[in-house]
Amino acid sequence: MAGPSDKTQPDTQTSGRKLRSRITTDGIDRTPHRVFMRAMGLDDEAIAKPMIGVVSQKGEVTPCNMTHYAQVDYAKEGVAMAGGTPREFTTISVSDGIGMNHEGMKFSLVSREIIADSIEAVIHGHAYDGIVGYGGCDKTLPGVIMGMVRCNVPAVFVYGGSALPGRFQGRDVSVLDAFEAVGAVQAGTMTEDELTQIEEACKPTIGACAGQFTANTMAMVSEALGMTVPNSAMIPGVYSERRGVGQRAGALVMEMLERGGPLPRDIVTRKALENACAIVAATGGSTNTALHIPAIAHEAGIAFTADDVAAVLQRTPFIGNLRPGGKYHAKDVYEIGGAHVVIKELIAHGFMHGDTLTVTGRTLAEEVAHARAPDGEVIRPVSDAIMASGGVVVLKGNLCPDGALLKVAGLKSLTFTGIARVFESEDDAVEAVHSRDYTEGQVLIVRNEGPVGGPGMREMLGLTALIYGQGMGEKVALLTDGRFSGATRGMCIGHAAPEAAAGGPLGLVQDGDSITIDGKAATITLDVPEEELARRRAGWSAPEIRHKGGLLSKYAATVGQAHEGAVTHAGNAQWPEQRRGKTKGPRA
Repeated sequence: MAGPSDKTQPDTQTSGRKLRSRITTDGIDRTPHRVFMRAMGLDDEAIAKPMIGVVSQKGEVTPCNMTHYAQVDYAKEGVAMAGGTPREFTTISVSDGIGMNHEGMKFSLVSREIIADSIEAVIHGHAYDGIVGYGGCDKTLPGVIMGMVRCNVPAVFVYGGSALPGRFQGRDVSVLDAFEAVGAVQAGTMTEDELTQIEEACKPTIGACAGQFTANTMAMVSEALGMTVPNSAMIPGVYSERRGVGQRAGALVMEMLERGGPLPRDIVTRKALENACAIVAATGGSTNTALHIPAIAHEAGIAFTADDVAAVLQRTPFIGNLRPGGKYHAKDVYEIGGAHVVIKELIAHGFMHGDTLTVTGRTLAEEVAHARAPDGEVIRPVSDAIMASGGVVVLKGNLCPDGALLKVAGLKSLTFTGIARVFESEDDAVEAVHSRDYTEGQVLIVRNEGPVGGPGMREMLGLTALIYGQGMGEKVALLTDGRFSGATRGMCIGHAAPEAAAGGPLGLVQDGDSITIDGKAATITLDVPEEELARRRAGWSAPEIRHKGGLLSKYAATVGQAHEGAVTHAGNAQWPEQRRGKTKGPRA
């Protein structure tokens, strides 16, 4: 093999712009760096090309990310065919499905930050020139997009795709049916044999959960933001079509590098964030997006809170007949034309901005120009909307001054007045619901489960599904400073801010207090005189910290409140321009 004295000057330019990765490859003093690259099998030609990080969560933690194995290879093919050198790495995931209903769920939202942090560490640590990033289960999608926006290098996000729904007694089913079936067995309306049949049928393939839960909602968000391969999000994870998606993602990153953009912060603008909120509203998507969209905005240095989310939700019609509130799954959206059907319809009627940029360099309106019209069943036209405003409402009032989230999609009634039943943790509430120690007309308060109080803001699908499965989904209300799953349905209100552990009014509620919820007026009121609340506030003290060491203690010390995205750093990170003096020698 030729020695250093035989080397020609490597091609370090792309359209006249110096590649970031040259800080690791060029010059005599980078000989040791190149040793590590050669040890990985890279030759002169590969070292001279742009270095593109390809990140995923492939592994055996959850079926949601197992589609990444083949798809990562497709993206690497796309990078290589377009003249780049792909560098594969992985980051973590925490399965909400397996973490549910125990202390492990406290690590779910935290994992979003770890994912973004780890992408920043690898991309900047190795000075890679671009990113193809895969997401699958709930927190991996926002985590990867946050990491891309933070690094602000050419980047394309790819959703690994949903699982196919299963079949049970002649109907499509998903994991939501398994959660709710547990409650049905406890209520005596389903047999254990039927429960086993659902368990074995509801998730027949790898991929993320099939309904418009958090993963598919965030996949739609990536389309509305313009951060992904156009109209790829609803393709099921096991479909062969995903090979072309991966290859296109790799090629797109190289195109972005060649033309100098658009970079993630050129794409993620206030208009794009409003588009993201609009697609959530239109499809009755997950309440968790009201955490994730502000967090993505925060990475771009844009102040975008639950109030901004609420404004878009209120003005956007609800047109998606999708589970959990409706009937259909991601596969059905794919079959009627994909996410572009929704986007084109919303742009045409003034509910989304068509002039925002996408990773292709074209506008969102240009990308959806040839999309199909709504089919009228899975996705309705705006003229025949299911509801005039979005499927998620941000409630405000003296109980939640900074807001709380209610998914109104699928609710028979948008108002509820009930008597408070207070639980100091999710575990206490689950125990009561398991034993059916609650009554119709109550508002079940689950507090000290917020970002700081948990710590970690646990998701409570197990609890909400039990209530729904027991036939009590709209006969009681549930209010928490924790989170709900995108699969949650019923009169369930989460993300109450400020949280109880931070001194929020939720910490002042007592058994027997009257609470009024109005989804139409977007209000939530604790019907207790202000002088009584002042008396209670004077006697209140913060609960004892539950985790005094380890990751959760670090998280609790840095995390902000839910209405601002539960973020852990100052935002708008800037990476200094790399400058090096030339070193004499053939690789200078």
